[in-house]
Amino acid sequence: MSPFKDHKVSVSELLSFIPEALLSHLSSTTKVDHYAKVLHGKKMFYLLLYAILDNDRLSQRSLEDTFNYSGFKAIFNLDPTETVRRSSLSDRLSSIDPAYFKEIFDYIYDRFSEQYTQSEREKYHLMRVDSTLVAEAATKLKEGIDQKNSKKLIKYSICFDGIFPADVQTFTSQIYSSEDNALPEAVFKQVQKEREQNTFQQNTFQQNTAQTNEAETIYLIDRGLQSTRTLKEFTERNIKFVIRLKQNRKYESIHSLLKDNQELDLGETILLEDSLVHLYTGVPIKNKQGNIHYKEEKVETPFRLVIVRNKSDANKSDANKSDAEKQFWFITNVLDLTAKQVADSYRRRWDIEVFFRFIKQELNVNHLVSLSKNGIQVIIYMSLIVAMLVLLYKKANNLGYKTAKRRVVLQLRELITTIMITLAGGDPNKVFKT
Repeated sequence: MSPFKDHKVSVSELLSFIPEALLSHLSSTTKVDHYAKVLHGKKMFYLLLYAILDNDRLSQRSLEDTFNYSGFKAIFNLDPTETVRRSSLSDRLSSIDPAYFKEIFDYIYDRFSEQYTQSEREKYHLMRVDSTLVAEAATKLKEGIDQKNSKKLIKYSICFDGIFPADVQTFTSQIYSSEDNALPEAVFKQVQKEREQNTFQQNTFQQNTAQTNEAETIYLIDRGLQSTRTLKEFTERNIKFVIRLKQNRKYESIHSLLKDNQELDLGETILLEDSLVHLYTGVPIKNKQGNIHYKEEKVETPFRLVIVRNKSDANKSDANKSDAEKQFWFITNVLDLTAKQVADSYRRRWDIEVFFRFIKQELNVNHLVSLSKNGIQVIIYMSLIVAMLVLLYKKANNLGYKTAKRRVVLQLRELITTIMITLAGGDPNKVFKT
């Protein structure tokens, strides 16, 4: 039975959930400890875990101070005589193997997602996919997306299942400035990961777990992705999606899916259209002068178009309708949902925006600790690992984001104090009420 099923979760339980055996095993199966004298992978993992939680603004200097802090070493049972300098931490982040942290991230996500109830699995079988950006001065960042305004950007494209982040892709190449390039890659990587996991479960006869993954995940994506060719590829790969389409996209109607006497009132919205359509795409053509222009071409793959309007806008005066009327166009390849279910599913996409705000405001993801792509990947994996710990604490204890983060930090400090009192031969029960 899961240790988190029937009682609230404490910080000490969260820390004990991280398997030390896994950290040690990965140290031998990855290149994380090659040429490392002091800052082994396990120590870096604990250092970043603690420092991300305990520092409002993480930096290489704060990492140095954290590693040399006796309380940090006590809670993770590290050698109290070891010290490091900031320059050593900078070099280590630039060269340490990110695969070590990715495998820990994947393991923790898989274990935490096992805590979902059956109703939660059905509710969160919607994968929200979106990107968030972090900017840094172009003179500082070694690799980044050039914005031609003296700054470069790092793009994190994250898959979020509604409770936990399932995966992240870090982009620094200029081609990924377009979401039509970044988001499909994030989706393809997540689909591959899910299918490999399902195959592994079936091959190892984990029937109960495999059954929970039988339903296909639906990917929810905002208007950043509009490429008809990508939608066609999703369909060919049997990847289900609901994407918000830009209004007034040119399309050719095949036939309406509306039935006689179908309810057009969907609650908060009014259904305007539900039909199978063909979309158009631009095909690049080079002329004799070598210039490229685009020829409009119809894509024969059929998609489902659902158009709804906010009910509140429907009551506005005719004079104001052109400005106030708000329509939502959804394109999907899912046919076994009602129009209301399509609209309601997309509404859950907002969860990832709340998650982005949480990791930027509470875990300081909008600040780059390392300016190398290698270090950036390590920090984002560790930030998402910390996020999962806080989110599990939040879920188990029925708290808000900010309160959960604050209480995790307070319990962590109390735990250190307890250890220090015990090591000094005192009785922590005389200090803390139990």
